[in-house]
Amino acid sequence: MTFLISNIHFTKIHLKALRTNYFQILLALSFTVLINTNSFSQDLPQTVKVIKPNTPNTPLITIDSLAVREITEQAQDTTKLDSVFIQKEFLTNIVKYSAKDYSSFNRLEQKLYLYNEAEVDYEDMNIKAGSIVIDYSKNEVYAGRIPDSTGALTQKPVFTQGASVVEPDSIRFNFDTQKALIFNSKTEQSGFHIIAPVVKKESDSVIFMAKAKFTTSQNTENPEYYFKASKIKFVPDKKIVVGPTNMVIANVPTPIAVPFGFFPLSDKQTSGIIIPSFGEESNRGYFLQNGGYYFAVSDYADLTLLADYYTNGSYGFRAESNYAFKYKFRGNVGFRFESLINSEKGFPDYSKSTVYNLRWSHSQDAKSNPTSRFSASVNLGSSSYYRESINQINTGNFLNNTLSSSVSYSKSFTGEPQVNLSVTATHSQNTQTEQINMTLPTFQGSVSRMFPFAPKTGTKKGIIHNLNLQYSVRAENQIETTDSLFFKPQMFDDARAGIQQSVPISTNFKLFKHFSLSAGTNYQENWTFKTVNKYFDEDTDEVITETVNGFDSFRTYNFNTSLGTTIYGMFDFKKPGKDPKIQAIRHVMRPSISYNINPSFDQYYDTYDVISADGITQDTYTRFEESLFGAPNQNFSSSLGLSLANNFEAKVKDRDSTSTEPKKIMLLNNLNFSTAYNFAGDSLQWSPVRVSGGTQILNNKMNINFGATLDPYALDNNNRKIDVYNIKNNGSLFRLTSANMTVSYSLSSKMFSGEAEDKNDRGIQENLRGGGRDDDLFGRSQDFSDQSFFDNEDEEEKEEKDTEFYKFKIPWTLNLAYAVNYANSARQNEISSHSLMFSGDVELSPRWSVGASSGYDFKNMGFTYTQLRFERDLLSWRMNFSWVPFSTRKSWYFFIGIKSSILKDLKYDKRLQPDQQL
Repeated sequence: MTFLISNIHFTKIHLKALRTNYFQILLALSFTVLINTNSFSQDLPQTVKVIKPNTPNTPLITIDSLAVREITEQAQDTTKLDSVFIQKEFLTNIVKYSAKDYSSFNRLEQKLYLYNEAEVDYEDMNIKAGSIVIDYSKNEVYAGRIPDSTGALTQKPVFTQGASVVEPDSIRFNFDTQKALIFNSKTEQSGFHIIAPVVKKESDSVIFMAKAKFTTSQNTENPEYYFKASKIKFVPDKKIVVGPTNMVIANVPTPIAVPFGFFPLSDKQTSGIIIPSFGEESNRGYFLQNGGYYFAVSDYADLTLLADYYTNGSYGFRAESNYAFKYKFRGNVGFRFESLINSEKGFPDYSKSTVYNLRWSHSQDAKSNPTSRFSASVNLGSSSYYRESINQINTGNFLNNTLSSSVSYSKSFTGEPQVNLSVTATHSQNTQTEQINMTLPTFQGSVSRMFPFAPKTGTKKGIIHNLNLQYSVRAENQIETTDSLFFKPQMFDDARAGIQQSVPISTNFKLFKHFSLSAGTNYQENWTFKTVNKYFDEDTDEVITETVNGFDSFRTYNFNTSLGTTIYGMFDFKKPGKDPKIQAIRHVMRPSISYNINPSFDQYYDTYDVISADGITQDTYTRFEESLFGAPNQNFSSSLGLSLANNFEAKVKDRDSTSTEPKKIMLLNNLNFSTAYNFAGDSLQWSPVRVSGGTQILNNKMNINFGATLDPYALDNNNRKIDVYNIKNNGSLFRLTSANMTVSYSLSSKMFSGEAEDKNDRGIQENLRGGGRDDDLFGRSQDFSDQSFFDNEDEEEKEEKDTEFYKFKIPWTLNLAYAVNYANSARQNEISSHSLMFSGDVELSPRWSVGASSGYDFKNMGFTYTQLRFERDLLSWRMNFSWVPFSTRKSWYFFIGIKSSILKDLKYDKRLQPDQQL
């Protein structure tokens, strides 16, 4: 074994006077001495005489040879601490290369030549080009184009490093320094296309460019617009910093220029300022609208804060947040507030008002928890919010008549029987009457249906086996208030609370093989915490109603039974030797007879004396008449119900000659008749006959629904219904008192080409969130400056093909809704409402589209709310114009801006706000 030891040499140097002034020689000699005094040797050490110790007479202890640690060959290697520094090779990884024509290595030049479809791979760097030369002496690679048979240069290099891709005319890259010179390059980064004659790549993270162009246009050869910068510093996936920059449109320089620019680049959400749009409104002055800040809170949530300001003092605020947790839940919440001032102080038309709106939508992934679920759909606020709001984003909800909300949590406990619990808070608001109904909260619990006499195995047969019962409980706190008292302590003054428990018991069985008979009873117990007491006050000569606080309850029950069957009929039109187009019509009838008994619970009714000029009379009342779940039935009723449901289908010959079976077509999806007869009534025992029906035709694109009410009783001279049949009063069997019909039709060019319909339009979704329609018949919510309204659009460029004019396809959509209502309950014999609504969009050319939403009221002879839309696709730009030509929402909105989200603040928009004085 050899050990390394220090071999120190001490040398005595005698300095002799020399005729020289070169200080460098003395310094070099001193440096040599210093090196020598700290050098190490690898010579073997001299043999040292070993002196053996005196060993006393001690017992011999043997050591197991396996316990002795073996000295490895590596420990014996004397070169382990070699002082010679091994220089690192310039290529630390394997270089893979290939070429189609040839690969040639010149040993004299130390160069590798690759020709035709050449490719080099080294670590995260890849180069593809017509010709590649690797210079091992300089550690560099050169790539360029090669000429084809016509002399044109082809196979431009494609340089890829990491996520960065550059397509230049030629490139020079150094493996050692990772630097590169790139000539006439084209690269793409976060939607930017950058074109530069000379690019200097310092490292993976810094790139410098001179006299470069950058654009979001897909046509890099001839972009419709670009920005020309004298110099650019480009840090991939982080930022672009530019010097003096000028905007060029259609190769024409514009006066739009900036001394410098900064563009952040990131694949993740980043926070930033949202530049507002500006304009002028006749009644509020100049304004800034929809300006604010976007907060990228995390990967799961964001927050947008927007504000509006008008020079007359009006202002608005909007906060929107979206959140999502994969496989758990997702939702969005938004709050909007506007303080609106009309005119100015001192003028007679001056007014000031505040409106607000709160929206929240939350949905839970079904896979997150199968036994519990939380959901929310909230839309509440000022009843006049959508009517008075001057923000175009609310255009599609201008005609909303109701706002509704629901927040619920449900939990199921599996087992036999299963127990279900739910807690719900609801809200319903009429924007016309400003009446608000709320339940805060509603608790519901139920036990699933139990069959106590059902066999443990096999099917249930007969009355006893099918006997079942359930249990349900409902506790509710109901609030009725108005818009002016909303969220104020007074709204709880008239709150009503109650609990209702129900135990329905029923059974069903077959009768005569073809009839299904069901019978049951329902027991209810109602608890209330407020009752009333009535008495006549002789001093004030009026009936006084007092509210009595305290627990009270009443119990009711009823009986019901029904008998029904299904009848099938087939009308076959096929005859020997004939093959008609309509081959058969199938008619399905479902008649049903029901009988209900509701006993009288007059024990819960009291009387009080009323003194009048005619003497003393008694009035009857129940202390439960204001209870949440209604009052007990005072009059005994025994009624028979009759109903008939019809369904019509047709089998027609299929146009497809290869089809072997006829095609089924729905003629009438349902045609229902219903009425009832009250045996316990003293007059007007027959209920009116109600007729309803509906169908879908034209490949299920047209929905038709209709209804009518037929009354068998006549009217007297005062148009009041009397207990005389209409046919006995020189009339028909039934008197038509009301009728209605609605028709809706949606069609588009995609229907005929077999393409899928796009139902993810952001404007339509905004309508739905505000409680509006799922179409644009009442207009479409639009905010052109909000890029998210257009995120779902296909950004791929549309192909423009030269086609003959008569073969050109024009994409279009059309929605129609027709509604008519007839009223004749008191011989008015009038059309109470009659209107036709329509909306549609037409793409006149591959980049021009127009749309409209309007309607016509045939009763009042005038057009309904109308919105006209124009859109021009300017390739990298987008131009929109929306116009409401009349009504209180008369306004227009013009916008032109760049599509790319990174340059969305480069825009111009102008708008005319609605004039609230109209």
